[in-house]
Amino acid sequence: MSDTMIKGVYDQSGLIGDNASTKAAKTTDDKFTGILKDAIKKVDNLQKEADGAIQEFTLGKAPLHKTMIAIEKANLSFQLMLQVRNKIVDAYQEIMKTQV
Repeated sequence: MSDTMIKGVYDQSGLIGDNASTKAAKTTDDKFTGILKDAIKKVDNLQKEADGAIQEFTLGKAPLHKTMIAIEKANLSFQLMLQVRNKIVDAYQEIMKTQV
């Protein structure tokens, strides 16, 4: 059999191609990936703001309480991101344990 015939058979049976469920899964994956990327960017921005606040404090341009608040915001956001990552890893491991 030629490759073209095999591909045609698979396309007709729905094993290959862009059907509705594949498109829906891809859209969901893109949304989830986007949410994670946005969350990581926000955590990174808070880390950068904390670094800037520390530099301003060392130069005498910012008060201690504002510097500490920026550091704690960055710390809390990082801890939250870490816990979300742990939950995602746990869920992945649980899925991999399931037998098909």
